[in-house]
Amino acid sequence: MNQYKWLEWANKLQAISQNGLAYATNPFETQRCLEIQQIAAEIIAGHTHHAYQDILDLFGSEAGYATPKLDVRGVVFQDDAILLVREVADGGWTLPGGWVDIDESPREAVEKEVREESGYIVRATRLLAVYDRNKHPHPPYIHHIIKLFILCELIGGAPAESIETSGAVFFPQHAIPPLSIPRVTHDQIARMFEFHRSPTLPTDFD
Repeated sequence: MNQYKWLEWANKLQAISQNGLAYATNPFETQRCLEIQQIAAEIIAGHTHHAYQDILDLFGSEAGYATPKLDVRGVVFQDDAILLVREVADGGWTLPGGWVDIDESPREAVEKEVREESGYIVRATRLLAVYDRNKHPHPPYIHHIIKLFILCELIGGAPAESIETSGAVFFPQHAIPPLSIPRVTHDQIARMFEFHRSPTLPTDFD
């Protein structure tokens, strides 16, 4: 069994609860949905260091029909080296990226994230991969996330740090540093190099 099956169950319960709250027509339905939400929070609190009330508050901040969150990652090459940024949070390296904000397209989001996290100015050119985070060897996360890997053309700029990152470096494949596995995996980086060397490969998707 998947070692994180508990998180899958909790996420499904939370989605059922959130969807039910979105369409509840009487106080009895609302109460049942809130009870399901509380069970989901108890499951996560029992398996992590997060406090039950903090998880419940996070669930309560979500409204409307439950859908996955969208994460973009910029894939930028210079010669035969890929751009990685070092995360302040864990010291690991990753492709620059982050959440797609409301009223922001994936193209706009990835170009902004690369600029803010690395200092480089890029133009998004091609969608390389669409990955379900849960189907890859990332550590568990409270939200269900879909990750978009987007090829970007380097236009200008210079390496810079941000409040989230403490370095921006182009690495050849044989010298990839320790990665921030919550954000990107070694197999994903290797696949990006395959796209770089074989530009006609079709888009990956889970």
